[in-house]
Amino acid sequence: MEQGTAVEQGTLTTSLAGRHIVVGVTGGIAAYKVCGVVSTLAKADALVRVILTDAAQQFVTPLTFAALSRHAAYTDAEFWSAQHPRPLHIELGEWADLFVVAPLTANTLAQLAHGLADNLLMNTVLASTCPLLLAPAMNTDMWQQPTVQHNWRDVQTWQRCHTVGPGQGRLACDRHGDGRLAEPSQIVAHIHSLLYTQGLCDLSGLRVLISAGGTREHLDPVRFIGNPSTGKMGIALALAAHHRGADVTLIHGPMEPMYLADLAGLTRITLFPVSTAAEMHQAMVNAFPGADWTVMAAAVADVKPQHYHATKLPKATLPQQLALAPVPDIIADLSTQKRSDQRLIGFAAQTGDIITPAKDKLQRKRLDAIAANPIDQPHSGFGSDHNQGVFLDWQGRQQTVPSCSKLELAHRLLDFVKAIAPHNLQPIP
Repeated sequence: MEQGTAVEQGTLTTSLAGRHIVVGVTGGIAAYKVCGVVSTLAKADALVRVILTDAAQQFVTPLTFAALSRHAAYTDAEFWSAQHPRPLHIELGEWADLFVVAPLTANTLAQLAHGLADNLLMNTVLASTCPLLLAPAMNTDMWQQPTVQHNWRDVQTWQRCHTVGPGQGRLACDRHGDGRLAEPSQIVAHIHSLLYTQGLCDLSGLRVLISAGGTREHLDPVRFIGNPSTGKMGIALALAAHHRGADVTLIHGPMEPMYLADLAGLTRITLFPVSTAAEMHQAMVNAFPGADWTVMAAAVADVKPQHYHATKLPKATLPQQLALAPVPDIIADLSTQKRSDQRLIGFAAQTGDIITPAKDKLQRKRLDAIAANPIDQPHSGFGSDHNQGVFLDWQGRQQTVPSCSKLELAHRLLDFVKAIAPHNLQPIP
């Protein structure tokens, strides 16, 4: 790639387009939320086939899922029909790249745990070998029954089995507690990851530290120096690492609650909110010794007002010239503490030429790798659900990533980091 070129140009990509996804819907009130999952998948050009149990049809009709998936939904009526040249459960099982069961009721969980197959859904699960994503939902007391928990532990020992939820909250029975179906966005994110990794949990046992979002440097209680960072890239990195088995600590600046919602209930992600660069610096320094990989994706302020006023300044008294002071250089400080067994990765959000300043930052701050991303290109930068960029490491490797979802870019960065050799902390010649 020529110097000064931002990224390779191309059409926007999605990891869902053309992928074969079977969604099994069972008989719980949370079945209505699965409509959102199927709709999102279909709009992303995935090929979706929905199987409903008899009980599921008491909550949502096959016609609804047919309209949302752009394909007829299957029920036991089709299972016992002779119109298919091959058994339908065999066809669907072989066809699937990924199998999702949501909501997973206590009854279907028991059937899974004991290998029972008396309907189309369970026969198709047993006839498939692809990754299986289970999203349970039920009343709290039902979920906490020893037999249900025993079955839940059993199915999680299967190599192909992956889980999302249940979460906590108000249930249909007005009870507050465990048993709430994971939100559609959480289920879809996990689907993205499983299709990318094919279910491989290759980061199990790793401790990954991630920073995300912007910081705020206040002039007074209502005015601050900040930036447009939403934290979506850092959240995508946290999800990708979590889906691959890592234990994640996410230190983040102020964010909209809706962006953090995808992390709700994920037990291997620890959230640590901060506001200022100084607070993020302290939190990162404290957490860094326990991390195997650290990814600094936050958009940290470069300067702060030299003087902070404890009460709101009247407009008439605002300074005409604002005196500024530097803030801690977090990633530079971390690099001086880094052990040879740790990996430290930075981000460089740029306009125009993104390569030259990224290489300079990589060398000056003695990083293992850096992700350079343009903020002046379509489908990338602050606030977008997509991103693009170039990965570089201290060995001289360079990988261009065209437009894709931020979750896919996160997975690609994790793959890139896996291949990095230990860094002796000497600047690149």
